[in-house]
This record gives sequence, structure tokens and C-alpha cells, in this order.
Amino acid sequence: MSIKRRYNYGTAMLAAFEYLMDKYPEVFVIGQGLWSPWYVGNSMTNLDKKFGVKRVIDTPVSESACTGAAVGAALAGMKPIVVHPRMDFMLYAMDAIVNQAAKWSYMTGGQAHPGLTIRSIINRGGEQGAQHSQALHAWFAHVPGLRVVMPATVADARDLLIASVLSPDPVVFIDDRWLYDLEDELSPVVELNLSELGPQILHHGDDITIVASGYSTHLATEAGKRLVSLSFKPDVIDLRILNPFDAEPIVQSVWRTGRLLVIDGGWSVCGMAGEVIASVMERVPMGAMKKSPVRITLPSTPAPTSRVLERVYYPTVDTVMAKATELLG
Repeated sequence: MSIKRRYNYGTAMLAAFEYLMDKYPEVFVIGQGLWSPWYVGNSMTNLDKKFGVKRVIDTPVSESACTGAAVGAALAGMKPIVVHPRMDFMLYAMDAIVNQAAKWSYMTGGQAHPGLTIRSIINRGGEQGAQHSQALHAWFAHVPGLRVVMPATVADARDLLIASVLSPDPVVFIDDRWLYDLEDELSPVVELNLSELGPQILHHGDDITIVASGYSTHLATEAGKRLVSLSFKPDVIDLRILNPFDAEPIVQSVWRTGRLLVIDGGWSVCGMAGEVIASVMERVPMGAMKKSPVRITLPSTPAPTSRVLERVYYPTVDTVMAKATELLG
């Protein structure tokens, strides 16, 4: 009989770090603010004290340098985890991520595998404004050679981080601070193969398909509970893996429901919501749809600093409910 322990989203990631660093000596962590809870919340508490500052390396402010060093270490057989406390500033490391890590295996005919994990944190809200609030997951999902993982549940915060680090491929692992207070009971770790994972159905139903990732999955789940209380039966699907993107479970769901609502924490243009809808509509004829697909995304403008405007800018459960009930007629 397995003994379950209670975690929140942040401590589940901490458990993943501890598991990996206990079991795999080639794993180390590098990045800014790793010894500070202000930067990484409770997801790395006392890791430096437990495993030493040579394995939990707090770097100067140079996203490009620490990411480039990690790519080199991965090519030499190490398993680095690079931490970018804000996704916005990870853009300084785009060359190392997009031109180097994503391309090495292809350019060497599979002889070199930079198996590093790049943890990037979405850290929005709280009047932080346009340069500290961006969810740029669709950018990285666009790049061949990168696996892009976006956990939405406490279990996936732990288990997908472990699977990402054990993958031979470069992985962009994106977590969202708005999820850190979620709680759940988890069984002991079972190592998963990242290449065998895909979308997860969190609630089964035949009336409407609701698809989301990251924090948007939390909105979808809460809206799904409300719909159930109104006697509707939603299919709620968490993408989990954005690249490679497996549309098949969503396609099968939409064949049943005939209605598709996609929620995404990024913008509409060239975003994941549009990719989900396009992938489904390539496989499901319009005649099988009861309503045209609908997407909920951010307004096409940078994030505001005003708290009043933030309440309008970010979708809520009420936003999802309004669109879902409209689709359900």
C-alpha cells in the first residue's frame, strides 16, 4: 500500500528536485536567485543547503551565460536544470535555446544530445506590468527540437519535472506562479517517459470540449465544476505537452461533443489556442460541429500595471462560464 503525502504545487516541484539530485549525481541546477524564496517561491527551499552550492549554483545576472554554460554541460553528459525566474528575461538566452540546444541533435545526426531542462516561470499579476508578466509558451512550442511542457496540476508539477530532466532532449518546462497554492495528495514517485505523455482528460463528458494548459487549465477545471452543477457534462482536457503537440485526444472528444472551447494564457495571434482549433478543424468536418470553435485569450495588448485594468485583462472562471454557456446554447 503506497503512502500518500500532501503537497502544494511549489513543494511538489521541490520534491522533484530532491528526488533527482538524490538519485542522479549528474543533475545540477543553475540560474538566478536560486537561494532566494522571493525568486522561486517554495519550489527550491534549502536545496543549496542540502546539496551544496556547487550543485545549486546561483549565478550573476546573465541569462545568456548560464543557459549557454548549461547547454555545454549537457553536451558533456551532465543533466543541468536552468532556472529563469521570469520568462520575460529568458529572451536574453534565445540563441542558446533556439539556435543551439534545439539544433545540436539534428545537426550531428543524433550523435549529440543536449539533454538540459530549462525551467521558465510565468510570474504575472500584482501590478508588475508589461515586461514582467508574459506567457511566451507558444514561441517555444513553435521550435522543432524543443520539448515544451506546461504542468497544470500538483502531480504534474512533480512528475513532469522529473520526466523532463530524464529526457535525452532539451525541454522547456514552464510553471506558473498562480498555481503554487494548489494542493493535492501524491503517491511516491514513478518515473515517466516524457515522449509517451500527451493531453490528459481531467473530466469526461459529452456536451462540450474545454481545452487549456497551465493556469488556464485551473480556470477550465473550475468552470467544468460549475457546468456539472448546471447538469452539463464537459470534457476538460489539459494539454500538458505543447511540443510535440498531440491533437488526437482533442479530436476524438470534439467528434463526440461537437463544441470546442480553448483557453490560453497568451495572445491569440499565432498562439496555442489557434493551433488547437486549427488542428481539430483539419480533422473534424464543419458538419460534425454544433457550434463554431471559440477561444479565450489575452487582449492583444501588453499587460497593464493598474490593478483595476488587470481585472479586465486576465480571463477568469466567469469569463470561461460565459463563453461555455453561450456555446451550449
